[in-house]
Formats: sequence, C-alpha cells, structure tokens
Amino acid sequence: MPNEDFVLQRLWTGSGINKKKAMVEHLQRFGVITSQKVSEVMETVDRALFVPEGTPPYVDSPMQIGHNATISAPHMHAMCLQLLEENLKPGMHALDVGSGTGYLTACFAIMVGPEGRAVGVEHIPELVASSIENIQKSAAAPLLKEASLSIHVGDGRLGWPEFAPYDAIHVGAAAPDIPPALIEQLKPGGRMVIPVGNLFQYLKVVDKNPDGSVSVRDETSVRYVPLTSREAQLRGN
Repeated sequence: MPNEDFVLQRLWTGSGINKKKAMVEHLQRFGVITSQKVSEVMETVDRALFVPEGTPPYVDSPMQIGHNATISAPHMHAMCLQLLEENLKPGMHALDVGSGTGYLTACFAIMVGPEGRAVGVEHIPELVASSIENIQKSAAAPLLKEASLSIHVGDGRLGWPEFAPYDAIHVGAAAPDIPPALIEQLKPGGRMVIPVGNLFQYLKVVDKNPDGSVSVRDETSVRYVPLTSREAQLRGN
C-alpha cells in the first residue's frame, strides 16, 4: 500500500465530492476500497454528521476537530476498516482508541451489529459529548441506545478492560511504542492497527496468534497526531 502522502496527492482531485456515495466510488476507483462490506458501511455512516460544521465532509483530507485533535481522511478510515474487516464480524468486540468525533466507532458498531460490542475511548470529555451527539444523528443511533455501542472518557493507552478481550482494536493517534495494555486486551486471533513512531510513523498491523504470541508488520508510512496524555494534547505537544 502506498504511503499516505502519495494517496492524498492522487485523491486530491476528489475535493469537489459532495455525496458520501460519490466519495466511496472515488476511493474504489483509485483502488483504496476493494471490499463491498467496507463500501456499504462507509455509505451507511454519513461522514457529514461527524465533521465540524462548515467543513466539506467528503474531501479526502484529515480535518481539525478542536482540542488539537483531527479526524482522519476517508482513505485512512477505509484502509483501517479493510485491515480489520475479518475482525469486525457480527457478534465481535471492537475498541476504538482516540475515538474523536465517533465516526469510525459508529462504523465498527454497524459492522459488529447489536450482538457485538463497539467501544470508543477518548480522553477529551468535550469530544466524547459531541461524538455521542453525532452518533445519535447517524445510522448507528439504535446501537447507542441499545448500549452495544458506547463512548467513554479515558486514557486510551490503557484500553477499556470492561469489554475486553477485543477482536479488533484501532488506534487513531501515533504511539512511540505499542501500549502493553492494548496487546493484553487483544483477543487471541484478534488484530490491532496502530500508527507507531515519532518523526517517522508507520501504520502497524498487530496480530495475536491463537497461542497468544504476537506478530507485527508495517502496512504503510503515515502521519498522525501523537497518542499522549490529555494535558500534553491540549498543550499541543
């Protein structure tokens, strides 16, 4: 998979897109989305409900959401959903660390369904409150009401033990190293996608084997905001 900068450059012509279906078709045309299931969930959960008012929701670019946080570009969401697709089947448990506006957590919830569990963890209380409001307007609202989808204030580096182990874990900010708590909360047979690094970052795919051993590979080079404490994030560190 090419690095994020190259993909962004290739897809920048999509800046005039104004519909979620057209956004998905654009990503399909450039080979970013190859999964029918991922196409369906990205058409079901409307990104327009999860970006700041007045910003173009379907442009393939990351966007500032306040509190020194961002929402990833659609192509990065698509990539992560595809990497985790086999671990987001109905009935499975998914954890979204740094859940931000709630978009990807809502996608997880749709994929694992009411018999599954989708959990978002975000350490900025204001983002948690607004993400819940966003989800309440979206196709994932019934899952929030039924409590198979939940968003919590907390330090995502510690995961969310209450609903562990998780079949799928997504981390939306770059850690200097893979947090041990997240590896511990990953189910045998489960997969985590996490950006790791400081100046140079790579999206890593972490698979926990049935015997509990862990294998890690690099998927692509990326640029994410750092996974840090609430205080450091608010300072912009």
